[in-house]
Amino acid sequence: MANIELYSTGICPYCVMAKQLLQRKNADYTEIRIDLDTEKRDEMIARSKQRTVPQIFINGDSIGGYTDLVALDRNKQLDSLLAAS
Repeated sequence: MANIELYSTGICPYCVMAKQLLQRKNADYTEIRIDLDTEKRDEMIARSKQRTVPQIFINGDSIGGYTDLVALDRNKQLDSLLAAS
């Protein structure tokens, strides 16, 4: 199974929807709350070059946010990414 990291905040509806989609796919992920740790916020910005959440990484590669995750799923590409390790 893929290594999934999801940067999020506690009040972000798109973060909730991204987590729900990953849960429907039975994909384990590590949630990194940037609202609880400013160093993690800086880490997310450095890695993704983005300031918005969620920011999702699969096997170390940035795939973007929730809409990007959904687009991968609709294009039938997400399952193969999740299966890769």
